[in-house]
Amino acid sequence: MHITSGRWVHGLLLALLTALLWGILPIKLKQVLQVMDPVTVTWYRLLVSGGLLFAWLSAHRRLPVFRGLGRKRLGLVAVAICGLLGNYVLYLIGLNLLSPGTAQLVVQVGPVLLLVASVFVFKERFSLGQGMGLLILLMGFGLFFNQRLEELLTSLSVYTTGVLTILLATSIWVFYALSQKQLLTVWNSQQVMMVIYLGCAALLTPWVHPLEALQLSPLQGWLLLACCLNTLVAYGAFAEALAHWEASRVSATLALTPLVTFVAVALAAWVWPEYVQAEEINALGYVGAVVVVLGSALVALGPSLVAGWRARRARLAQAQ
Repeated sequence: MHITSGRWVHGLLLALLTALLWGILPIKLKQVLQVMDPVTVTWYRLLVSGGLLFAWLSAHRRLPVFRGLGRKRLGLVAVAICGLLGNYVLYLIGLNLLSPGTAQLVVQVGPVLLLVASVFVFKERFSLGQGMGLLILLMGFGLFFNQRLEELLTSLSVYTTGVLTILLATSIWVFYALSQKQLLTVWNSQQVMMVIYLGCAALLTPWVHPLEALQLSPLQGWLLLACCLNTLVAYGAFAEALAHWEASRVSATLALTPLVTFVAVALAAWVWPEYVQAEEINALGYVGAVVVVLGSALVALGPSLVAGWRARRARLAQAQ
């Protein structure tokens, strides 16, 4: 079993860096999507990230070995590749129809779906604290969508289509996450991500238009490069955070990602109004966003909170 280093300050800072990078990512992607199609943008991101990982692992002679994997694990590789590929492309399609903040908030459903799937696949426990967190998260979504709840439930508008597309992308991500978790018993995280990134890029190649990058403005070109590096750096910081801090606390910190997006959009709309539009959300919607974040954090921290409460009860019982 993996034991953290105990350097929780490092873990916290790395988790906050990950939340920051993931929080500003949709803003950058939104600008690039004005010129390039979602498939081509995804291909560039995966190819650059996978290529850099390949160069790093080659230099350290740590490339993954496929010999002896077996049919079952090769199947897991295929599921992981298809899952991440579907997630990336569908997320960008949904982002094209929604604001960055809305898209990032809907993504918070992903960890909850992964938790539910883990209960059935890996027989993990679902605690009372996590159940409470799930109810709070659902209440938060109701508050966030208060202005467009009727539209979401009664019509297939552009907004509804965007939300459903992000939900589908998040659902497909669960298959990738479950497969990756199993592959970590064979390869380390860098090897797994290299194989998945390059596999996804290879599958996308027949449908991409790489010359679209030449139509980008200098600013959009730099943003595309930043998007390519964002995934690599963010996932690296995430993996390193897990080495220093408990996974539940890292996950709870990452629940702040949507709030980072809302703050970043507000600042960008104020500084560069010609490029970034402010979120069209009322005060109740912002309250809902905060409630969603609290629910996500409680889902992540549920087991440790329950364990701590039981430990305190046991100590009090012994003291009496």
